[in-house]
Amino acid sequence: MNNLLIQGGNVLDVVNLTLAPADVLVQDGHITQIGPKLTAPVGAHIIDAKGKTVMPGMIDCHTHIVASQLNLGLNANLPNALATLRAVPILAGILMRGFTTVRDAGGADWALSEATRTDIVDGPRIFLAGRALSQTGGHGDFRARNDILDPCACVQKVGNIGRVVDGVDNVRLAVREEIQKGATQIKIMASGGVASPNDPIHFLGYSEAEIRAIVEEASNAGTYVMGHAYTPQAITRAVQFGVRTIEHGNLVDAATAQVMHDHQAFMVPTLITYEALANEGLGLGFPPESVAKIEAVRGDGKKALEILAKAGVKMGLGTDLLGALHRHQSEELKLRADILGNGMTIQQATLVGAEIIRMTDKLGVVKVGAIADLLVVDGNPLTDISCLLGQGDHIEVIIKDGKTYKTSL
Repeated sequence: MNNLLIQGGNVLDVVNLTLAPADVLVQDGHITQIGPKLTAPVGAHIIDAKGKTVMPGMIDCHTHIVASQLNLGLNANLPNALATLRAVPILAGILMRGFTTVRDAGGADWALSEATRTDIVDGPRIFLAGRALSQTGGHGDFRARNDILDPCACVQKVGNIGRVVDGVDNVRLAVREEIQKGATQIKIMASGGVASPNDPIHFLGYSEAEIRAIVEEASNAGTYVMGHAYTPQAITRAVQFGVRTIEHGNLVDAATAQVMHDHQAFMVPTLITYEALANEGLGLGFPPESVAKIEAVRGDGKKALEILAKAGVKMGLGTDLLGALHRHQSEELKLRADILGNGMTIQQATLVGAEIIRMTDKLGVVKVGAIADLLVVDGNPLTDISCLLGQGDHIEVIIKDGKTYKTSL
């Protein structure tokens, strides 16, 4: 692998939220030196980053890469080849916005992860949940109401983000199957949701015995469970039963945030998806019954950030966008920065994200020994978050695993 020297930039320390001038040497995909006036090895590629910010590649902890359209029921019925091909531009767009790593929350499979790892297609590093687990009638069950409930064919289709499975023995088998197929973590639907047809937000997903069985099987495989949940009751029971990260959590209250803090659970809010769905969803084919659910959670999402921050709950950055709305991904940064400030928002997109995916000191930092996922940005995100917004317009260099995927320098 080629050596790379980034000269003259201001390196962003995301731990202390400071900028300091330094060169960064990358060798064999890792950062090997950081300091003033480093000497480039023979044959190294040199990037002049004078006046620019050098920062870690960002991490989106809640994506749905295969969701190429807003109606997830229709998405689930796409031919497998078409569902896969539609994911390719989604992956490229994510990387070009400076997100070098994603944690997919349902749908992405090992094949897509391997495709980006081996540069068959351009895209971020993928930590995948495989298909999210849902009880019958839960957030992963997109079957329309009918007098006869046909068996769910969700295990067979690439475009389906979830699978329907009930009962302790069956959920154990489902976890083992998802792990065998390449899942790096397990996702469950622990409450009702917006995008599914028949489950109000207040619905609870899975019994205690089923959730504990899922958590045990994930733990046996050396990994953890992420849980879709909105209400205080759904969040509390999921965390108490061993779920490590809560997704969305818009309706969290102070008591529930304290439970999360006590159990060292993470929250991954996804504010931008509700804004985008409210503004554009109906016109892009989002089902009317789902549009009606948006306002039940949209307004409380921003309040949730304040409640969680006050309780000291660690938050990762997530977006949860679908279809044509993926282009709004970076706007999550602005929504958070307006409430929590630029520094904390950047930490959520780097440090905390790395902790969630269990890659502390390897991703989300500019540090000797870390994997070389780096951005060179025209601007200072500590003072102006807009330099990270849009489609990567102000991100002049994007490096993943030491390889340059974009450069205008």
